[in-house]
Amino acid sequence: MLNLKIKEATKNGHQELEKNVIFKLKAIENNLDYADVLKYFYAYFKAAEAHIEAALPSSLAPYFATRRNASHIEKDIVDLGGKLDNLPEVASPDIENKNQAIGALYVLEGSIMGGPHIVKMLQHRGITTGFNFFNGYGDKSQDKWAEFTAIINQEVADEDHQQAIDAALATFAAFTNTFNSKSVLS
Repeated sequence: MLNLKIKEATKNGHQELEKNVIFKLKAIENNLDYADVLKYFYAYFKAAEAHIEAALPSSLAPYFATRRNASHIEKDIVDLGGKLDNLPEVASPDIENKNQAIGALYVLEGSIMGGPHIVKMLQHRGITTGFNFFNGYGDKSQDKWAEFTAIINQEVADEDHQQAIDAALATFAAFTNTFNSKSVLS
């Protein structure tokens, strides 16, 4: 199954990204700090989603239209009193076909699944708002993930799995590079 192959192949990339995200989350002291961290997510998701949508197969269009996306992060930034300026530099992976789009989308959808852990971490830091994006799909998050993995497992032929895996790896690396971007914020 493609989703399990991607999960296994991207374990290190996932851990590296997570380390960078947690480092930034631990530095949050107030709503504006949190809004600044969300700018990394917003800039990356906005860029990646545009590339993914351009190469996404029509079979995934209904799913893509209803998923959490950069607009949800934008709402959180504004709700926290932040502005959508001074965004970090983003380097997006090459996404030229459906297999690459699916691999990249796996990373974005997977990041939503980790949202509840981020919400708890932020609540412990005294943050009480700005969770529209990280709350994911609420109590339907597991169902939405199952729907997504079923679609991608069916959509990508066995001989094309490596393209999706390579795109997922590149997506994790680009997302991590965005979090390491020096040109940012406030």
